Amino acid sequence: MQARAGERMSDTGFRIMSAFFRIQDLIWPPDRLLDQIGIRERMTVVDYGCGPGRYIAGASRRVGRTGRLYAVDIHELAIEAVVRRVREERLINVVPVLARGYDSGLPAGTADLVYALDMFHMIRDPSAFLGELHRIIKPGGVLVIDDGHQPREVTLKKIRASGLWVVEHETAAFLRCRPK
Repeated sequence: MQARAGERMSDTGFRIMSAFFRIQDLIWPPDRLLDQIGIRERMTVVDYGCGPGRYIAGASRRVGRTGRLYAVDIHELAIEAVVRRVREERLINVVPVLARGYDSGLPAGTADLVYALDMFHMIRDPSAFLGELHRIIKPGGVLVIDDGHQPREVTLKKIRASGLWVVEHETAAFLRCRPK
């Protein structure tokens, strides 16, 4: 399952995005969103499309010492940034994962919760992508996904077309889905 052209941004684009996020996070701390998505101690959580890792410190604290956070991305620079954060912030429960296209390499049924934030609009084959998320989530697990830079109706259409997820709750910020 290979990523399509346009899904992996250029190295320059990634660096610009990372700088923008650092500035944005000073104004709107990423923890405010994490407070809403339901991460709890001892969970296994996947930050899918983690980018430079803006959510990993907060998610790491929430899963605690006995939980695990997988930070997954298709971009090598994202994984390098996460590795640096893990080392600098001593995040012992975070595992960086370089995905190959839509294949995360994680075992089936790994995650209690998967969140995919500000990236769904870049996915060219939403059914394949949502299929991978479905594969790695435990029965009864939760997917939290936002619109990214696309209208909500487009996000809903893609999720429903996959046939794999039921949208159980919508907020202005994200959708909470359960596997079918």
